[in-house]
Amino acid sequence: MKTYIPKLDEIEQKWFVVDADGKTLGRLASTIATILRGKNKPYFTPHLDTGDFVVVVNADKVRVTGKKAQQKVYSRYTGYPGGLRQVNLETLRRTHPERIIQSAVWGMLPNNRLGRKLLKKLHVYAGAEHPHAAQKPETLDIQA
Repeated sequence: MKTYIPKLDEIEQKWFVVDADGKTLGRLASTIATILRGKNKPYFTPHLDTGDFVVVVNADKVRVTGKKAQQKVYSRYTGYPGGLRQVNLETLRRTHPERIIQSAVWGMLPNNRLGRKLLKKLHVYAGAEHPHAAQKPETLDIQA
């Protein structure tokens, strides 16, 4: 038997809207990563972009359990000596709530060229409004 590999014009990419209000961060991020990667489709191929576009709204209302709001730390390095910058989840939720979901999803995607391409298909918004109405996105209900 031969392995079926879809042609690029056979791959159908849809748009989905996910409401993050009250959803647990990790469960939400793993479901979004699966959709972005295309693992929910019968013609999934690891080296191709077979996934869909995902729009996440209400990112500022995503839920975390335990003491993660105070204890979870996001680190980045500026490139200069002594340039380690750290911010906890509580502060990041006040300033840039979109980065919480983007960071969680990025950790679940492959860290290579394909993963960077897939991450560009994720659009996260803090509020309930988004500018992607022209794409006619379907509402996706995630039980997380």
